[in-house]
Amino acid sequence: MLDFPRWKQAWFWFLTLFAAVAALPSLFSLANARWPDALPNPVIHLGLDLAGGSHILLEANPDQVTRQRLETMEESVRTKMRLASPAIRIGDISSKDGKLSFMLDDPTKVDVVRDLVQPLTSGAGLTGQRDWDIQIADGSRFVMTPTKAGIDLAVSQAMDTATEVVRKRIDALGTREPTIIRQGADRIVVQVPGLKDPAALKSLLGQTAKLEFKLVDTTASPSDIAQGIAPPGSQIVPYADPTKSGVTAIAVKRLGGIKGDQLTNAQQTNDQRNNEPVVSITFDQQGGAKFAKLTTENVNRPFAIILDGKVLSAPNINEPILGGSAQISGSFTVESANQLAIALRSGALPVDLRVIEERSVGPDLGADSIRKGIIAMLVGTIAILVLIALSYGRFGLYADFALVINVLMILGIMAIANVSLTLPGIAGFVLTIGAAVDANVLINERIREERRRGRKVMQAVEFGYKEASRTIFDANITHIIAATLMFAFGSGPIKGFAVVLMIGIVTSVFTAVYLTRMWVALWLRKARPADLNI
Repeated sequence: MLDFPRWKQAWFWFLTLFAAVAALPSLFSLANARWPDALPNPVIHLGLDLAGGSHILLEANPDQVTRQRLETMEESVRTKMRLASPAIRIGDISSKDGKLSFMLDDPTKVDVVRDLVQPLTSGAGLTGQRDWDIQIADGSRFVMTPTKAGIDLAVSQAMDTATEVVRKRIDALGTREPTIIRQGADRIVVQVPGLKDPAALKSLLGQTAKLEFKLVDTTASPSDIAQGIAPPGSQIVPYADPTKSGVTAIAVKRLGGIKGDQLTNAQQTNDQRNNEPVVSITFDQQGGAKFAKLTTENVNRPFAIILDGKVLSAPNINEPILGGSAQISGSFTVESANQLAIALRSGALPVDLRVIEERSVGPDLGADSIRKGIIAMLVGTIAILVLIALSYGRFGLYADFALVINVLMILGIMAIANVSLTLPGIAGFVLTIGAAVDANVLINERIREERRRGRKVMQAVEFGYKEASRTIFDANITHIIAATLMFAFGSGPIKGFAVVLMIGIVTSVFTAVYLTRMWVALWLRKARPADLNI
């Protein structure tokens, strides 16, 4: 019991002071005092319910993923047939009723075509099924049907990608500690503390940022376009700003073209000719080569720049564009051009997201929650400190010191780990204080029992810590398991509670068992008391 080597004392004090000092910037911030800029500044960030901010619930349309898969598969099939040696002629591809079907001109090549399209399908996760079902009807007509397992996997992958795109866009805005999580199969919850005006955020998140470059079908007549009639292989796309272009829509080639998923950069700049805000984009090597090929093969032909299904502009290709960069213009303001640049840099959303729920938490409500939480914690802590000191004397004072250090260590670890503090987190904070006090009560009561049994001072303290520690460890292991499950399966507020609870359990065991034991051992070795006032 009295054998506490200096290296162990130094190690315990290092851990204690390191975590406690890390809490100082947060305490300075709470007291509205200035922390020196030259020193590290780990600060606890407040969650949505404390700092105020915006809560937005986004929902996707899974049917859109199915339509996109049909379009992608159609283009892949056409490319396979065109690149076959020799090329294989097929009739028009139909996507009616959510199925892809096409007829072979030469029925003798059924087996060849099956071998070509089979690699376009893949396994649907761990379901044991393929993502597409291929059947042959009437001896020469292929019918490709997306399976339910394939659709579910595609929707899940699209939502995972959408979640990451949303995260990148919010991070680019410079907001701190957003909470972005999936909810169910087709929803995303976004919580951004400290955001007072969610309008810009909603606009940014609601923008798919699907950028496409497609050739204009110059054979389409204006009268047919006005009636919504497009030539075979083309589609009608409306203009984003009909007043500037003078026309409401144009016809573009449905397949081919270039997508904006191969951009390496997008920045808001100004057009050198008229100083209007534009977005300058840069392709990667592969995208730049495709863009150069498109512009080289179609000199003196117009091509449309399409964003989220609307034409921004349809300039004429006067000469090949070989540098892998281009400009996008479209009646932008500096702010709208910057938002588009952020959206393009973050990547296009694989599926449209619409806001179905929006809540705003005012900073006044958050400040009131902080004030009430701090008052509750201070009143409870002071009452506990007084009670423990009166009940156990010197050992109670050790417990009180350990409790104060425990609070500082929790704050310090939360600041170092960049953990946000929420209102449920404050509840977990208070709960860990109770757990720390409970541990000291168990230890001190056990020492009292050992003294009543007639054990000497040294033996009573040693057996008290040894026997009580077993109960303390067993109880806190169950708390850790419960907190881990809450963190794994809970949502935002539950996760905040679980994180603070786990941190607090670890620090309370350290301070209540190890620190107090070190202090008691040093006092006993120095004072050698004949009895204990406990």
